[in-house]
Order: sequence, then structure tokens, then C-alpha cells
Amino acid sequence: MTIAGSIILIMLGAILTWAVEFDLAGLDINVVGVILMLGGLVGLLFGIYRISVTRRAVGPIDEPVHRHDIYTEPETRKTTVYEDRRHYNEPPL
Repeated sequence: MTIAGSIILIMLGAILTWAVEFDLAGLDINVVGVILMLGGLVGLLFGIYRISVTRRAVGPIDEPVHRHDIYTEPETRKTTVYEDRRHYNEPPL
């Protein structure tokens, strides 16, 4: 559950608890609102904990960072061009 989802649950629970005056047989809207607010609060705390843990965790560095590596250009391949120097003086058939 994201932090925004948790805040939405808290707001919905507060609306059901304090703003709605509706009675259903066998269902108390105020209790449903309190349950939604508690669920949203738990989700909010878990989301904040998860964000704080992932920002703190740093993995081990296997190899050092070389900031001053010298760039050398790769060897260029030499190409040899062979020209055809035959001359055909006869007209085509």
C-alpha cells in the first residue's frame, strides 16, 4: 500500500466516522470508519518505514571507482584496396 493510499483510507474513515449519519441494519458506519482509519494509519507507518529502510541501505562496493582512467583509442584496422588494372579494348558482343 502506498502512502497516498493510506492517506485516502484515513480520510475515508474520518468521513465515515464523523460526517456520515446513516444507519444500516447490522452495520455500524462509525466502526467501519474507525477500522479504515486504523488500517490507513498502519499502512502509512509501514510505507514510511519502508522508504526509510530503502534509503539507508547501501550495498557493498566490489571494485573501486577509477575516476582518472586514460582513454586510448583502439587500433585502427588497415584496409588494402586492390584496383583492377586490366583494360579491355575489345567491344562487347
